[in-house]
Amino acid sequence: MIYADNAATTRVSDSVFEKMLPFLRDQYGNASSQYSLGVKSKRAIEIARRQVAVAIGADPSEITFTSGGSEANSWVLRCVAENHRNEPMHVITSTIEHHSVLNACHTLEQSGLEVTYLPVNRFGQISVEDIATAVRPHTKLVSVMLANNEVGTIQPIAEISRILKDKGIVFHTDAVQAVGHIPVDVSTLGVDYLTASAHKFNGAKGTGILYKRTGLPLAPLVFGGEQEKGLRAGTENVAGIVSAGYAIEESVDVMACEAKRLKAMVESTIAGIKEKIPSVQVNGDSENRLPGTVNLGFDGVSGESLMHLLDLKGVCVSTSSACNSGKNEPSHVLLALGLTEQQANSAIRISYGKYNVTNDVVNIIKAVYEAYGKIKENN
Repeated sequence: MIYADNAATTRVSDSVFEKMLPFLRDQYGNASSQYSLGVKSKRAIEIARRQVAVAIGADPSEITFTSGGSEANSWVLRCVAENHRNEPMHVITSTIEHHSVLNACHTLEQSGLEVTYLPVNRFGQISVEDIATAVRPHTKLVSVMLANNEVGTIQPIAEISRILKDKGIVFHTDAVQAVGHIPVDVSTLGVDYLTASAHKFNGAKGTGILYKRTGLPLAPLVFGGEQEKGLRAGTENVAGIVSAGYAIEESVDVMACEAKRLKAMVESTIAGIKEKIPSVQVNGDSENRLPGTVNLGFDGVSGESLMHLLDLKGVCVSTSSACNSGKNEPSHVLLALGLTEQQANSAIRISYGKYNVTNDVVNIIKAVYEAYGKIKENN
C-alpha cells in the first residue's frame, strides 16, 4: 500500500510511539493524582507543553491541550463570541476555511452575530486589502487559516496581523495543516490564538493544541476538575499529549530537509502525470503551498471514481477534506477558487509525508495513468 493522504492524518512516528508506550502500559497514573505514578504523568504533560511552546515560539503557559484541531477552533470562536455577547459583534473569515470554523460561524450567525465570508483568488489566497476593507467598528474577530487543507495554499497571516494591529480585533489562525511542516512562530505571525493537531505531524490522534496569547480571556470549555488550569476538565490523554510534544519537536528538527524532499516529490508527481495526461490541472497555488500537498483536476473524470480505482491498486489519496468525505457535494474550497462543479468533482488530493519514499512517486504516476485511462475508456 502507498499512503498519500497525509493531509488527512499521518502515521505515528516510530520514535514517538516508543515515547508514548510507557504511558499506555506502565506509567498509566492519573496526572491529577498526588502519588508518584500520577506525578510522573503530570511531569510528562508539562514537558510536552514546553516542547510545543518552543516549537511555535510561545510560552508554555500559553499552551492548552484539547482533543483536536476542530475542538480548539470551535472553542476560540465560541469564547470570543461569549466575551461580546451583550454588544454588536462582527466576524471576518474566508470561504475556504475548515468546516470546524465555517460551521461555528454559521451557528454564531443564528445567534445574531454578523459574519463576512471573504472570497479568495483562483490560487486560493485571500486578499489583505479585502480584510482591511471588511473591518467594521464592531469587528471583534478575524479567523483565517494558515494553510489550506485541500489545496495547500499558504495565507499571508503576518501581513493580515499588521492590518489588524492596534484595532482591538482578536486574530485567530487555524494552523492544523501548517504546524510541523512549515515554520510557525506566533510572534512573527502576530496572532492571538493558534490551533493545531498532533495527528497531522506524526503524533497520535485525539490531541489538539490551542495557543492563547498571554492576557487574553478564555472561558472554560469543560467544567469539573482543575485540569489544563481549570479550562478543560477531565482526565488528560497523557500518551496523546506526550506524542504531540515529541512529534512536533521531531518535525521541527528535520523541517527544512523534509520540506525540500517533499516538494521535489510533488513536483515530480505533477511533471510525471502531466507527461501522460497533458490536460491535468493543478488547483491552488503552484508555488506558495505546503511542500507535500497537491490538488489535481482531471477534466471529464470523476475524482471519486479515480480515488476508488487507485484504492484498488493500493494507493490512498482523497477527493477533498476527510471531514467532508461521504457528502455528495463538490468541495467548497475548489468552488471558492472559481472551479465549476464538474471541475471540482474531478479533483483528487495527493499529500506526501514522512514515510513516503521516492519510488512512491513512480508508482502513483503509473497508477493514476492506468486508472484515468480505464475511466475514460468506459465513458
